[in-house]
Amino acid sequence: MPGKERPIPGTTIFDGTQARKGYALNKMCYSFNDAANREAFLRDEDAYCRRYGLNEAQREAIRRRDVLAMIAAGGNVYYLAKFAGIFGLDVQDIGAQQTGMTKEAFKARLVAAGR
Repeated sequence: MPGKERPIPGTTIFDGTQARKGYALNKMCYSFNDAANREAFLRDEDAYCRRYGLNEAQREAIRRRDVLAMIAAGGNVYYLAKFAGIFGLDVQDIGAQQTGMTKEAFKARLVAAGR
């Protein structure tokens, strides 16, 4: 039915509540557009996270490099891609995390699906 949202099991919908919840995290990730900010983050992650006021759940997700936990903590995947890029992760790495697969298995699945 058009206009009626159906929940997708295991999916965090980025809505207004999530946007407010993740504001600090997303603002921090947006800052990574600047190379100097990426370097500052790499020098002292905790200080950089404190600078943006990340809460403990967000900071723990950052420490673990856990993109799914960042999404649950209000992260928007488009901003999180900036964070992932610092560590050489790409969208296939994120897709593998989301599906619980290895990156190689995820890539094989995409090839099999013709993508």
